Amino acid sequence: MGSLYKIILKILNIKYGKNLKLVGLPVIFKSKKANLTIGNNVIVKSSFISNLIGLYQRTIIVSRTNDSSIKIGDNVGMSGATIYARKYIEIGNNTLIGANTKIFDNDFHPIEYEARNKDIKEKIAVKPIIIGKNCFIGCNAIILKGTVLGNGCVVGAGAVVSGIFEDNSIIAGNPAKKIGVCKSENSSDK
Repeated sequence: MGSLYKIILKILNIKYGKNLKLVGLPVIFKSKKANLTIGNNVIVKSSFISNLIGLYQRTIIVSRTNDSSIKIGDNVGMSGATIYARKYIEIGNNTLIGANTKIFDNDFHPIEYEARNKDIKEKIAVKPIIIGKNCFIGCNAIILKGTVLGNGCVVGAGAVVSGIFEDNSIIAGNPAKKIGVCKSENSSDK
């Protein structure tokens, strides 16, 4: 089934690198003029038994508007995640996205009820999301619009993340805050 699905991705003009592994059937879609790029050695799990934490849904990756873009780097893994862009989402190399994580660069609906009632899409708040290299995002986390995670960040399970976090931050809670720093194997304890 994975080979057939890859043919569909090519027909939809979704670019993907070598060794894309699809477990189950994800939902991957882009608007006609949008950009959606998936790097090399990416694993997308969408089967409910593919992750022992338990998935609530298949993986959904959507570049929704004609001027939106999603860029997923090399060696990224995800399980039952939703990545939904109206503008721009970038996920760096070697990043792992835990089960049922949500990544949204927008509010989906206008905040003002008048605009919401009239369904004025131009009033939807949108800010790009940048997730650095070598990050780990725990299960059931929510990454909100405008978030920037530096390289090597760790996001705790269930965190609701909004803001800018420097390299190697450990982030947890709702609202999420920096609670520590990851030490690399190459760093020395002083």
